[in-house]
Amino acid sequence: MILPNTVQNAVAVADHYDELDPVYRHVWGDHVHHGLWATGRETPAEAVVALAKTVGDRLNLAPGVECVDIGCGYGSTARQLAETCAVHVTGFTLSAEQANYAAAHPVPGVDIQLRDWLDNGLIDASAHAAWAIESSEHMVDKPRFFAEAHRVLAPGGRLVVCAWLAETDASGWKVRHLLEPICREGRLPSMGTREEYEAMAMAAGFVVTDYEDVSGRVARTWTICARRLVKALLLDRDTRRLAFRARNRIFVLSIPRLILAYRTGAMRYGIFTLSKADDDATPPQPGEPPL
Repeated sequence: MILPNTVQNAVAVADHYDELDPVYRHVWGDHVHHGLWATGRETPAEAVVALAKTVGDRLNLAPGVECVDIGCGYGSTARQLAETCAVHVTGFTLSAEQANYAAAHPVPGVDIQLRDWLDNGLIDASAHAAWAIESSEHMVDKPRFFAEAHRVLAPGGRLVVCAWLAETDASGWKVRHLLEPICREGRLPSMGTREEYEAMAMAAGFVVTDYEDVSGRVARTWTICARRLVKALLLDRDTRRLAFRARNRIFVLSIPRLILAYRTGAMRYGIFTLSKADDDATPPQPGEPPL
């Protein structure tokens, strides 16, 4: 597990996203996650939608099921899957700015809560599916992240996790100059490897049903972000003020690090599909009370 030199916690994560909210939406968009390219001809907007669709496809979402978006950001993925799959989604974010944005863009069947996933308040076996797109990295207690997902899912339920991962056995210079600074600058309490994620998931009771490394299909996200940021810095005074004066301005330095981390293989992007054992029980059907 890669750990930053300075301790990061939920308060630091919330502050990071609240303060840099305008920059994130301007540079990264309201999905706040990587794009996934299949042909390379997709626009950035199409690519981020494709990643969210991939998550929905791996969850085998059926109309009416209860879902959880863990670390939902502005709620864009929750809204997309609620509208395209006719599911109900409860999302969790630490950022007040993100929660406010979601509240200003409501859609039926989506409830975005300003609350820490590690203290989510959901009852046992109350959801059929859950996903975490680039949010597990911000969890202070990753084993508990998986344990809470397992507790909240009904038997037979699925969890899909899209995660920034450290290269297995990354060399010392990659850790010192790329991975540790990315954790520190991006407010990540830790960054795990594929093997560490799978071990934590299985310890929580999940079965790992699939894993795919899509690093090569998402990496161009950061060159796009870099171009957008440079343009914004040249043309927009507010972006310059936040990028260079904000407490969290150091994140700007992470963009070239992220580009290099992907190119050197120091960082990977993985999609995990996990399932909760059925235990010979039938998951609740849409409209039925949870088990």
